[in-house]
Amino acid sequence: MSIPVILSIQGRQTYVGQEPELIRLDTEGTMEFRNGGWDITYEESELTGLAGVTTTFRVEPDKVTLTRTGKLTSTMVFQEGVPHDSLYRMEFGALMISVNATRLFFDIVPDGGSIDLVYNIIIENTEAGVIDYHLDIRAK
Repeated sequence: MSIPVILSIQGRQTYVGQEPELIRLDTEGTMEFRNGGWDITYEESELTGLAGVTTTFRVEPDKVTLTRTGKLTSTMVFQEGVPHDSLYRMEFGALMISVNATRLFFDIVPDGGSIDLVYNIIIENTEAGVIDYHLDIRAK
């Protein structure tokens, strides 16, 4: 059964040679327990630059998978210290990216929880930067 939730997302994107970009978003979404893990889903907005995209965090005992569908598609798998490659498909083309989580913590219960994720990102074999996300999830 899908549970309506409020998500508070804080992100810090630090790309090589650029000032850090801070993002804060409060949005509605859903969370659902299925097949031994939690799915936390929400619709992106103009604020994130990803309007028309649905984002799902799949939280399982040993990993978090971030899936985006819609105007762009991507699946990134985060396991602390384990690099994962994936294709990031956008309207104008695709990029090969690699992510390597340096911090992954989550605590999800039926009425909410949190996810902390810090990872290095490599785009087309070039170190691009560090992404730091914190999500607070609470039932509506």
